[in-house]
Amino acid sequence: MRGVSLTDVRLYVRGPKSGSDQAAEFPQLDAAVATGATAQNLEELIDLAAIDIIRDRERGVPRYNRFREMFHMPRVKTFEEMSDDRDIVDTLRKIYGHPDKVDLMVGMYAEKPPKGFGFSDTAFRVFILMAPRRLKSDRFFTNDFNEAVYTQPGLDWVNNNNMSTVLLRHFPELTPVLQRVANPFAPWA
Repeated sequence: MRGVSLTDVRLYVRGPKSGSDQAAEFPQLDAAVATGATAQNLEELIDLAAIDIIRDRERGVPRYNRFREMFHMPRVKTFEEMSDDRDIVDTLRKIYGHPDKVDLMVGMYAEKPPKGFGFSDTAFRVFILMAPRRLKSDRFFTNDFNEAVYTQPGLDWVNNNNMSTVLLRHFPELTPVLQRVANPFAPWA
């Protein structure tokens, strides 16, 4: 973040509407800019979760239950259907009052993942729909997945690696854990 002023960060966080009524959403950032603070400890000044929620609302992203409905999933009628964690349920009830008011991202994080899953069923369905579409629309995985673009060693590199090898390349300390499982996501499920 060297060379980036908090004023620049504030503009990025807020988007082009800087100075609008969104200012109330970032009082710590506003105070830091006003006092000439630097961008050294941004994580103490910016609530990225709040920014995501605000941006989703501005973009018209449907609320959690409406999104589930659009995916032909049943609407949840109670917060207890989303999570069996009492603290999460109580917090959702206090903030939202009714499951229909829960923001999509909040709902997907609050939702209890199915057994063996690393994330919620709702998020998984989005992933299942989007992953193949992204691959099919990426020319480097389709038309240009050939020796003329990658070279044979490049193709071999792609074809002979998987999620486990990628994780182990960057985190060799995971070797004892990943050697015991067929699915590299299993330790986190």
